Order: sequence, then C-alpha cells, then structure tokens
Amino acid sequence: MKIRSCKSWLIVVSLCTALAVNALASELTWPSGWTELYPAHRVIGPLYNVGFEDLSVFLIVTEEGSILINTGLADSVDPIRKNIESLGFDLADIKVLLCMQAHFDHAAALAEIKDLTGAKLYATKKDAAVLAAGGKNDPHFGDEPWAWFDPVVVDQLISQDDGITLGGVTLSVHEHPGHTEGSTSFSLTVEEEEEVYDVLIVNSASINPGKKMFVEPTYEGVGDDFNQTLENQLALDPDVWVAAHGSQYGLKKKHTPGQNYDAQRFVDPVGYKEMVNHYKALYDRQVAAELKTLPQ
Repeated sequence: MKIRSCKSWLIVVSLCTALAVNALASELTWPSGWTELYPAHRVIGPLYNVGFEDLSVFLIVTEEGSILINTGLADSVDPIRKNIESLGFDLADIKVLLCMQAHFDHAAALAEIKDLTGAKLYATKKDAAVLAAGGKNDPHFGDEPWAWFDPVVVDQLISQDDGITLGGVTLSVHEHPGHTEGSTSFSLTVEEEEEVYDVLIVNSASINPGKKMFVEPTYEGVGDDFNQTLENQLALDPDVWVAAHGSQYGLKKKHTPGQNYDAQRFVDPVGYKEMVNHYKALYDRQVAAELKTLPQ
C-alpha cells in the first residue's frame, strides 16, 4: 500500500466550522466543538486522539516519548493533559510538537506546552514565521486580535518529504499550503494485527470565508497553492486518515466513546477521496466566481 492537509456588530468567521464574536457582550463565543473535550481514544497503532469534539489533537506514542500534533485554543492544556492521562500516558513525555496549521484554534497552546515539557517544535518555514509572531502576521487573520496567541519559537524547520523520527516511528512531511501558507500534513505506516496501513494526518484544503484566490489574493500565490495541494492530496491513497477537525473526517460516525479498540474502525479510503473532491469543488466554484469579476 502507498501513501499516494467595534461595536454593535456580529463577525462570523469559519475556520472549517463557525466562530462567533459577539461585540455587544465583549466576549468570544467559541463553537462548543472547540471546547467540549472528546473522550481520548486510540485511532490506530501508536496514533491517539486526545483533543476536542471538533478540534483535533493527536498523540503519537513511542518507546522514547510522544509526539503531539496541534493543541487547540489557549486554555486547552489542562483538558489535553486530562485526556492524555486517561490513556495512561503523561504530558511530560512529549518530546516533539507539531502543528498542522498556524491558526489560533490549533496553535494557541503550543508555547505553554513547549515550556512545560521542553519539547522541540517543528514547523514549515512559512508557518514558523506566523507562530513566532503569535498570529499577528497571518495574511488572513493578522489584523484580528481575537486570532492572536502566545508567540512560540520553532526549533527546527521541516519541508516536503522530511522524516521526523522518534522511538522507531517516522512521520513523513507533506507540505499542503493554502489554508495557511505553511499548512502541513503527516503520514506514517502502521502494522497492526498482521496488516499494514498507510495513515494520513491531513490538513484539508478548506477555504476560510473571505479568502481570495486570484482577485486581490489573500497572499501572493494562494490560488496556486490550493490547486497544487488538492492535486497532491488526490494523489495520496491512505487507508486511515484523520484531519484537523473531527467533522472533516467524520469522527462521531467512526467512533463511539467507550467502544473497544478496532483497527478497522477508521479505515476509510473512499471517504478520503470524497473529502478531497468536496474541497476541490468548493475551490473550483470560488475561482470561477472570482474570475467572473475580472474585466473582459
């Protein structure tokens, strides 16, 4: 098998789901799926989900420590710790930190976890710059204070086809830019019950409202980035795949809290292609709409 991403107004922003900012109450109201802890569970092999209903946090456990991918919002450390401990593991054992996209809903607790554990943070060059600035230089949300987070310095840059190895587990890096300039997916091979599975932790090519591709693009080359990412993701053939948001990979349809582990539970090659084609259709539709605005 082969691994073939003011005042009286209401701002609504969607980062693959909905975010409401209620200025009248001067409070941020996050979607419940971003704060409701989901029971920690094993996905397959050394891969576990220790995050929230719709904000994925993944833990990869090895004999030499753990890899944590994503963190959720700024106050996510204690819930993540609770989920990790429910599995019999320890937050202090995290040696490597990764982030699929440098947006606050996935990266805001990286600095705190890095300080607590001493783990090394790896990221692509373009996401590393956004992480170091706490989101203030993000092309899409940099002007929005609610999207800022504690700055965190990346220890090592990664790029396409790099390998990240810890305790006999190797993750391959896939650069899948568009959602952010440095969006990243990770793949690994898992042997479970005498079967070999290609596993992809994918950063999907979802499009935030307000993002522009070719007409006044959000950043130079964003439209081409999305197009290339979609092509690259369609060329992959994972047996098991998960994504930055539980709703993107059908978490609640594939897993019921309390059920026994089953290596087949998340096997879904057809669903993967459907997911990528869904975002490709949205991309094609937006590009067609943008190009209609150009003078003939």
